[in-house]
Amino acid sequence: MKIAVFFVGEVHDSGFNASALAGAERAASAGLAEIECISGVEYDQDAIRARLAEVVAQFDGIVFIGGQGNIATPEIAAQHPDKRFAIVQGQRTGPNLASYDVLQEESAFLAGVLAAKMTRSGVVGHLSGHRVRPGLKGRAAFVAGVAHANPDTQVLTGFCGTQDDSAVTRQWASAEIEAGADVIFTMLNGARAGAIEACRAGNVRQIGNALDWVASEPDVFIASAIARIDLGVERAIAEMVAGKSPDEIVEFGLADGQFVELSLGADVPKEVALLVQDTAEAIRAGSISIPDSYDGAEFEPEVTQCAPAG
Repeated sequence: MKIAVFFVGEVHDSGFNASALAGAERAASAGLAEIECISGVEYDQDAIRARLAEVVAQFDGIVFIGGQGNIATPEIAAQHPDKRFAIVQGQRTGPNLASYDVLQEESAFLAGVLAAKMTRSGVVGHLSGHRVRPGLKGRAAFVAGVAHANPDTQVLTGFCGTQDDSAVTRQWASAEIEAGADVIFTMLNGARAGAIEACRAGNVRQIGNALDWVASEPDVFIASAIARIDLGVERAIAEMVAGKSPDEIVEFGLADGQFVELSLGADVPKEVALLVQDTAEAIRAGSISIPDSYDGAEFEPEVTQCAPAG
């Protein structure tokens, strides 16, 4: 079976795409299918539709990486009922379309708990790029985690419209720092570098996501909300090859093993680490309900050079 793994933006993005690429490469090495990566597609629905239409004839199946695929992928799946489709971090299903969702919002909730306990200023930040469903759920979960640990903590939250422009993310992170945030949770890809620069300059700690940023940048990252998108990709490819197309969205969270966790820096106090651990157990047990939407205030720098949200 010949499968395309379809990426919006660059694959080597130090984020979700990089994790997804690792899963695709492992699936290829295991001989699950003949796999080719399609990347560099602009975050624009017309561009996504055009590229999908261009490549669909060359493959037996397409695995789309990211919530950006929730609009165009169901459309093209309906047009090609003889082929198989999947969205990793997706929310749409159909006769030949499956969705797999690594519940990054669970680790984002834990990140919120940690941020509320680690802030000294009483103000924490959140910064993401595109307003896609996984990012929106992650933001809602982070804010809820902060409120769960300390409802008096203020959250500055914003979507800057780009996952890859570090000049923009440095500007936004710097503005949140100037507004009082001393811990910032970032859900970004290649543009995380700009936020890292801002945090170093402002002597502020950051909580990353997707990959384990504590291991690579311990001076900046106090934690990282890990989401193993690579495992979701492997599952999507394996089930596509097996001819399976689940009717319901297949979800993977804290209760399902190594898909989701919050890695902690060595300088997190023991009592805070234990609180995070206890909160994770409560999520596994189903005693904490994590909201998937947020309707509160939004932060925006006074002067922005933000890329369009698409």
